[in-house]
Amino acid sequence: MSDPVERLTNLLALLLETPEPLNLHQIASELTGMYPDGAVARRGQFERDKRLLREIGVPIETEVLSGDHAGQTKYWIDRRRYELADLDLDDDERRAVQVAVAATRAGSASAQTALWKLGAGLAEADSMAVAALGIPAPLSVPLAMLRDAVVSRSLVDFTYRGVDRTVEPRGLLLRDGFWYLVAFDRTRRERRTFRVDRIDGEITIGEPAAFERSPTDLGEAFPADPKLIPLSNGDAAEVSTAVVRIDDPQARLLEQHLGSGAVGRRLDNGSIEFVIEYRNPEALRSWVLGFGPDAEVVEPAGVRAEVVGWLTSIVEYR
Repeated sequence: MSDPVERLTNLLALLLETPEPLNLHQIASELTGMYPDGAVARRGQFERDKRLLREIGVPIETEVLSGDHAGQTKYWIDRRRYELADLDLDDDERRAVQVAVAATRAGSASAQTALWKLGAGLAEADSMAVAALGIPAPLSVPLAMLRDAVVSRSLVDFTYRGVDRTVEPRGLLLRDGFWYLVAFDRTRRERRTFRVDRIDGEITIGEPAAFERSPTDLGEAFPADPKLIPLSNGDAAEVSTAVVRIDDPQARLLEQHLGSGAVGRRLDNGSIEFVIEYRNPEALRSWVLGFGPDAEVVEPAGVRAEVVGWLTSIVEYR
């Protein structure tokens, strides 16, 4: 089951960004892996999500179709009703709100959404107050600019991994606590995903209506499994495999989830060695550590050494 906060955040972003109303099948296709496959379970989950968003004041619009599509309902969010554009805050007032939000909870996704509704979110990074917590603070990134570029179909220019990019933004998705921009990269002539906090320098937004977008771009482009999202995102990565030993009883539960095709070898003590596909070593490491002492990377040797080294550094730091 997908994380509820990520699913609701992505549903909100999708219904705000869509150029045309979407039915439930299209929504589930866009948000791959976030809704159940069964029609009844999918409808139930979506109705609960829709109710939760409406309870916090999100105006989800509906349109019941007729003719050949009689009975189908399509959904979208009217940005004019959603965004608070009539508060008439001046620059100093918006900056005060930003500083207050940053001082109470730096990097809060919900706080950033509130700032979007107030018309803020585009101030320079040095206007933000960030508490020193002993860990790197998340970068302040102009999500509002990117969201507007998606809606207006504007080209976006930025630097990523030292390469100047011109992209056609297709949508923003939240996965495992990080925002990703799904876009067609005109520099590489391929569709890519970019982790937004790793964009270098300034982002430049071009003129609107610069390209056409398909309503199914997100679902086709963004893997539901974080282990398959390339670490460097903006460039393609080959799928690698790792052998991970999981102890019983978690091994049996994982086999039910992955299927017998992922089983490499069964051990006499009930443990199972699974062959796990990945593109993102960091996501693989997080996945393995999620099993606690019941998981161990067997091979390849380099991946095993990296996990051991990471754990050792934590112990030494403490």
